[in-house]
Amino acid sequence: MFELARYEGRHRIRGALALTVGLSALVALYVAMFPSVSSSVDLDEYMRAFPPALREAFGIATLSTIEGFLAAELYAFGWVLLLGLYFAYAAAGLVADDVERGRMDLLLSLPVTRSRLVTEKFLSLLVPMAVLNVAVPVVVYVATALIDDPIAVADLLAVHALSVPYLLATASVGLLASVAFDRVSIAQRAALAALFGLFLVNSVASGTDYAWLGALAPMRYYDPTAVLVEGTYDLGGAALLLVAALVLVGASELWFARRDIN
Repeated sequence: MFELARYEGRHRIRGALALTVGLSALVALYVAMFPSVSSSVDLDEYMRAFPPALREAFGIATLSTIEGFLAAELYAFGWVLLLGLYFAYAAAGLVADDVERGRMDLLLSLPVTRSRLVTEKFLSLLVPMAVLNVAVPVVVYVATALIDDPIAVADLLAVHALSVPYLLATASVGLLASVAFDRVSIAQRAALAALFGLFLVNSVASGTDYAWLGALAPMRYYDPTAVLVEGTYDLGGAALLLVAALVLVGASELWFARRDIN
């Protein structure tokens, strides 16, 4: 069982490590600059100069604490937007790449159902998710401890644990695009456009009478600022994201099981 998932997962380790190193360097940069920046500039006054739509989009509550600073600079932008798009992009190539390159017929000649193939390819994305969410919080805690302003361990663990359902949901959007299109480039563009479009709709509609338009946006249900600044954990939102991911993976399995491979 899970031979395909293990095979695909092993091939993602190098990329996961490279991504982890890059994000860890970003963490070190943000934490190192925070003491000097916060002592010389009123960051909250600076924040209030931002357009309200920008503050809403990235959930910026405060920049004067290390928790609020990292929530805005690292998690709201790096984790919610960039990593969300990254996993959607990666998932969009899971099936479409093999179809486009003519490898899918070979895979389907193995004693494996189409549903299992789709599921195990999707599960291979757990490798980079695990590497990122194990290594980066260690770097964040050590870095903040070195400036004598350590983040609460419980909140730090929570913000990373709650990111897993979010990233699974964004990846499932890419998976659906991957079974819908035969060309990788089209599937990836469709996944990125869908996810970024949902982000924009949720950001623009938030706080207005049309806030309901953003109900389908996965980023509505994962708020790093609430976790790190307020110590509030949206377990209901995490559960909804998991359900959404399961539904989209199931829909992808059904779609791929019924389609012809050209």
